[in-house]
Amino acid sequence: MTDTELPELVELQRIVARGGPLLQCRQVGEVQAWERRFPVHVVTLGNPDPALPAVGYFGGVHGLERIGAEVVLAGLRSLVGRLAWDALLHRQLESMRLVFMPIVNPGGLWRGTRANPQGVDLMRNAPVDATDPVPFLVGGQRLGAGLPWYRGPAGAPMQAESRALCEVVEAELLGRPFAIALDCHSGFGLHDRLWFPFAHTARPIAHLPELQALGAVLDETHAQHRYVLEPQSRQYLAHGDLWDHLYLRAADVAPQQVFLPLTLEMGSWLWVKKNPRQLFSRHGIFNPLIQHRQQRVLRRHLVFLDFVARAACSHERWRPAGAAREQAREQALQRWYRREVRAGA
Repeated sequence: MTDTELPELVELQRIVARGGPLLQCRQVGEVQAWERRFPVHVVTLGNPDPALPAVGYFGGVHGLERIGAEVVLAGLRSLVGRLAWDALLHRQLESMRLVFMPIVNPGGLWRGTRANPQGVDLMRNAPVDATDPVPFLVGGQRLGAGLPWYRGPAGAPMQAESRALCEVVEAELLGRPFAIALDCHSGFGLHDRLWFPFAHTARPIAHLPELQALGAVLDETHAQHRYVLEPQSRQYLAHGDLWDHLYLRAADVAPQQVFLPLTLEMGSWLWVKKNPRQLFSRHGIFNPLIQHRQQRVLRRHLVFLDFVARAACSHERWRPAGAAREQAREQALQRWYRREVRAGA
């Protein structure tokens, strides 16, 4: 049995073939699931100049959440379709870099599991420990791969999939003046949430002003959007978050860079609410199973994927500076850290 029998890999290969020389596709890893081996690919397009902004789109980190991979594939497919006729897109790509890693955990997709084939939850696998107590199991555990949210053995290197993602981010996004990473997941609540670091601590990150400004631009541009922008720590703390690790790494590599990692948590409970029979399917808890609902989900998030690219390309027009940046910081503290602000008053 070949890796091309994984539907998401088949679709990725079709998209890359259609894009031809306008895309660059390279293999950044290989993972094994039982007797099968699967490649991990990254696709890039646009200007590679490190002085220009970039956006990275990531999906399939949790194999059970197939809709995340499908959203990223749909975004890449849409771009490739536009390359044939959209002159404005070509001008945009002259001014920025786009990076797509739609299938980070192909073994998990193949097996239909949140974890990779070794039983490790990739979003609990980074060498970052929470500074405060985390929820039992959910926040990451080292009891064993037989339980969910397993971090992997203490002191061991990160899993191959985690390393591949980190290497892509370091090569393509870190060190640029401005970059956004969007990691697409599902399975939390009734609303679509956009989480930003930190997950390991309730402490605010350095780029709160930029996130506040990005949220304001989103509100002004798409007034009826369904996204809730917030730090992940408002919901729960966790060990080993990959984006916490990479955000901290960015501060070491290029302290002057603005790197904004966002995690899209699609509200899958709404799909279950509309179709309660999905509760009886492991995949149904995390993915829309009815075709027209899946199409609606893809359409809605395609708009946001495009917004992220435009916002990154035009970051100098909306990023706050000077007194406006300090004002944005105060607004963000009041918006997201009210309890912390009152406790420290």
